[in-house]
Amino acid sequence: MDIVELLANTSLFRSLDNQTMALVLASHRRIKLKRGDEIFHENDLADSLYIVTSGRIAILKAFLDRKESMVAIMETGDLFGELGLFDGQGRSATARAIERSEVAAISYTPIRSAIEHRPVLLWSLLELLANRLRQTDDALTDAMFLDVTGRTAKRLLELAANLDEFIIPLTQEELAGLIGASRERVNKTLAAFVRAGYIDINDRLYRIKNRPQLEIIAG
Repeated sequence: MDIVELLANTSLFRSLDNQTMALVLASHRRIKLKRGDEIFHENDLADSLYIVTSGRIAILKAFLDRKESMVAIMETGDLFGELGLFDGQGRSATARAIERSEVAAISYTPIRSAIEHRPVLLWSLLELLANRLRQTDDALTDAMFLDVTGRTAKRLLELAANLDEFIIPLTQEELAGLIGASRERVNKTLAAFVRAGYIDINDRLYRIKNRPQLEIIAG
């Protein structure tokens, strides 16, 4: 997909004129990934942000027991890896492809130069940061007020988007990490949804049979 078109749809880059966009993209790199390929690891040096041009990228955090929890999935058109642009610190999480994917890496240097010449772009950065904070707030709210059944229904609806039949390119362990529960609890919940006639599952192919009921469960 055309990277200029993708960037023009993001809060950070949509106000750039053609000349500035060309300067920002002058040294960008396209990176092709297989499932399991890492783009960066938690605490790595941060010098670029990324936009997904195809596929899906998981954002993962490691905990004290060294297990990873999937905190977000980035899809086509999503930006990630921007926090180092704000604080100059290492990566706050790991980014890994969960299916065959491609991303574009954009160096912080031309972005910072564009901001220095057009300080109004700081508002775009604030909008991006505000969106990240809202997503964090939503995740905390889900963890506090939704049980495993509610979180599972909500994540299924998010992964399905507007489709009734869709593929989830995740292992059972990865899906459980995204939901924030043990694999056993999530599997029991999915089995209960199948018995109730809300969904069908065939390997990684899911079909929603009763979306209104899932929406009620998801709150």
